Amino acid sequence: MKIPTTLKHKPVIVAENYENIDGRYQYDSDAKGLSLGLAQWNDRGRVDISAKVWRYTGEKWSRQSEELPIHRVLDMAILVCRARAYFMDAYRYPKLYDEENPVIDRIGLQGDAMTVEVCTDNKMIDGDIRLFQEALSRDDEMLSERLHLLANLLNEAGYGRRSRD
Repeated sequence: MKIPTTLKHKPVIVAENYENIDGRYQYDSDAKGLSLGLAQWNDRGRVDISAKVWRYTGEKWSRQSEELPIHRVLDMAILVCRARAYFMDAYRYPKLYDEENPVIDRIGLQGDAMTVEVCTDNKMIDGDIRLFQEALSRDDEMLSERLHLLANLLNEAGYGRRSRD
């Protein structure tokens, strides 16, 4: 299915067969494509790039299609990587987190930091964190494949670890 090009988001780079590889929803997904393009919120004289997940209901393009600025896509990838690394050692805590210090990390970005922490405001956190950990474990192969590919692409683009001369 072709991604529409007549809507406010203007696709430039597309993956139109996303429903075939959409994780556990592969071959049965309403997410039909991904695109990088010109953001729908662009003002005159200012152009932003955004990423969009295109959803199709079977009859029309869905309003639930999501468009994110590129930096937010990367921030989400950072959050996923940090959370995944955290859960490798979370078994050390009886509730999978330190109740006295729920902060996992502070990641410096542009003069400030993204605080990554367990959401203790969630009244159901003790059960929800176990479900989250189980889902991460269940999807490990699928996530690992994508993270390894991302690591390789980052290395190829010059963002990997520098070899020592």
